[in-house]
Amino acid sequence: MVSLEQNYKWVLFLGIALLVNLVSGWSPTDGYAPGKVDCPSKSLSRKADSISKEEADWLNERNKKTNENLITFLKNAKMKDFDAKEFISNTSKPITIGIAFSGGGYRAMLCGAGQLAALDNRTKGATKHGLGGLLQASTYLSGLSGGNWLVGTFAFNNFTSIEDILNQRKIWDLKHSIINYGGWNVIDKYKYYESISDDLSDKKKAGFEISLTDTWGRALSHQFFSTLDDAGAGLTFSSLRNFDGFANHEMPFPVVVTDGRTPGTQIISGNSTVFEVNPFELGSWDPSVYEFTDVKYLGSEVKDGKTTNQTCYSGFDNTGFVLGTSSTLFNQFILQINTTSISGALKDIIKHFLNHVSKKEDDIAVYKPNPFYKSANSASERIKSNESLFLVDGGEDLQNVPLYPLLQPERKVDVIFAYDNSADTNQSWPDGASLVATYERQFLPQGNGTAFPYVPDVNTFRNLNLTAKPTFFGCDAKNMSSLIKKTNTSSVYDIPLVVYTANRPFTYWSNTSTFKMAYSDKEKRGMVQNGFEVGSRLNSSLDKNWPACVGCAIIRREQERKGIEQSDQCKECFKTYCWNGDLDSEDKPGINFTTTGTTNGPEKNGNKSINAAVSILSSDNRFSLFKSIGYGLLVTLVFTTQF
Repeated sequence: MVSLEQNYKWVLFLGIALLVNLVSGWSPTDGYAPGKVDCPSKSLSRKADSISKEEADWLNERNKKTNENLITFLKNAKMKDFDAKEFISNTSKPITIGIAFSGGGYRAMLCGAGQLAALDNRTKGATKHGLGGLLQASTYLSGLSGGNWLVGTFAFNNFTSIEDILNQRKIWDLKHSIINYGGWNVIDKYKYYESISDDLSDKKKAGFEISLTDTWGRALSHQFFSTLDDAGAGLTFSSLRNFDGFANHEMPFPVVVTDGRTPGTQIISGNSTVFEVNPFELGSWDPSVYEFTDVKYLGSEVKDGKTTNQTCYSGFDNTGFVLGTSSTLFNQFILQINTTSISGALKDIIKHFLNHVSKKEDDIAVYKPNPFYKSANSASERIKSNESLFLVDGGEDLQNVPLYPLLQPERKVDVIFAYDNSADTNQSWPDGASLVATYERQFLPQGNGTAFPYVPDVNTFRNLNLTAKPTFFGCDAKNMSSLIKKTNTSSVYDIPLVVYTANRPFTYWSNTSTFKMAYSDKEKRGMVQNGFEVGSRLNSSLDKNWPACVGCAIIRREQERKGIEQSDQCKECFKTYCWNGDLDSEDKPGINFTTTGTTNGPEKNGNKSINAAVSILSSDNRFSLFKSIGYGLLVTLVFTTQF
């Protein structure tokens, strides 16, 4: 006879299993399943030795917009002894600006939303008190995990504004988590889970493999594309090509970053393959793959880029699936479960189940057929010989700020605005670890000679207050000459200057847990407002010259190419914001924030007061997990009653 305890464990296990499996141009089928289409006459793949022709053509038109918008921005920045129109009209090439938003769940999405709003001239007060117009002057916009939820929502709601998202309230309705959709409205919850189940069933019936990311992506879509009747079931990433905001070159070029996981492994390292997805292609600049494929035809069987049976599919590149691919945290949870404070019995149950899932490769995004199967350009035999391509959360290699696409010499980026909303410290603040990982990767084989400016260690980031205020890296290109000797970069002026801005509190404790899955409207607006203040230097009240200093960073590389000396104003800006190479690596960092630095006083996490030395990550994880289990059991009851 089964004991009560054994019975309870089995029901608990069943609840988790069911929860994981359930939550576990437009598609030609008008739904989630891919459908057959005519094959293009050309090969579906190309060597990664340049940007695509489609991207190059799009950039030619976008540059016309960014040049005009950059002149306006630089004029508004009140730069002294500088003629914006004359300078931009006589550049050796268009000044290319990239913006990158880190991962970090809903924290990263909401903090990043405020930072993005500070760059958008459509945001009330952004031009006067922030950096309004910088978004309109930018060429590239990259996102990873939660930062990619921001970029995806922004792009696939046709270049909407953050203010519009907040005001209409249907998009980003976060009052209830995606697991507890509809709160206690059981009917809505049932319809929600049923629709996701039907979508996944359609894809499976069409002959495609299903993974946890399919469920995750469909659930996210209900929050990001809620104004669509089908919550984006038929919305594809390649369909952005036809959206007015993109087709008319009004928005920056969006790029998703994700990591490849070598078949048969669970570990993601600095030598893992970094992939990108953009409206035209999926692929990698890394030597392990060194190839791109047309994202529209994912799902088609190919061998070295050529279709094997003259049959092509479209619709595999579902937007929610792509956004979910960049934010699949399940693999990382498996790796970290031993460090959590979950009770022993519960930990054993979860670990047993999730390890089983991981061994089946179901904990990640499965791209099958593998678009790089038998590729002549790819160096990794384990990737190109497998019938499936496995992709995971883009931050699992520690590069949580998606700089990779913006560092490629082929894109000729002059300056990158890197917004770091990571949870590196015990108090869930960034400490520069992502930049350190990107710097170190350039010296690894997978770095492929892609140069990145010098950065200090994480203790220096905090001890010298480099996370308490914006910091510029790579201010003097001539000081990076030793880097180009170790990379494939032809000129020091091709290494972008990086403007690094880390999440910090001003009017709201924005260091919420990555696993916080629900936000009230007040919490959501508080996070966004604080993000705006981070991006604007507290509405320019901390430094009225902040817009001018940003302007100095933007024009720096072109000035260096032409041998133009900086103005006194720009010299003063660089003295204030550039890292001067000093190090303070002692493990004694302050953890609370003043307007200029950090202290060791008490702080808060989210809206909960805690001692500065205590992390509440583990307790947040446990609370979220128990809620998930509860909802999983509820779903179990609903479905067992139905079927």
